[in-house]
Amino acid sequence: MNRDEAGAGTVLMAGLALAMLLLLAVVLGLGQAAVAAAKAAKAADLAALSAADAYRGLTPGDPCDAAADVAARNGAVLTACSLGGDLSVLVEVSVGSPLPWPATGLARAGPPPDTVQPGSH
Repeated sequence: MNRDEAGAGTVLMAGLALAMLLLLAVVLGLGQAAVAAAKAAKAADLAALSAADAYRGLTPGDPCDAAADVAARNGAVLTACSLGGDLSVLVEVSVGSPLPWPATGLARAGPPPDTVQPGSH
């Protein structure tokens, strides 16, 4: 047995274990980011629907206040809310994620835009 190679297997296995731990951390981080993105999309959809109802007068209150309330109830923060002349509402929400930037969701609710024609794909 060559004494120069004593312990080389231990060092190799420690390096492989470290690489596996790093890979696991990256996969878990990406999984949490995907969950945050889905949460942001859901919160944006619900906030836009709530704002559109308020904008059309189906529920009382200010449309953007309604959107902010629904976003907060779903763990998001309303970052933008714009009311269209066609009774549509566009909202953007933000949700914290394990990545350095937040996950965002964008949703529109209301009647279809004039550019959409029945039967078109």
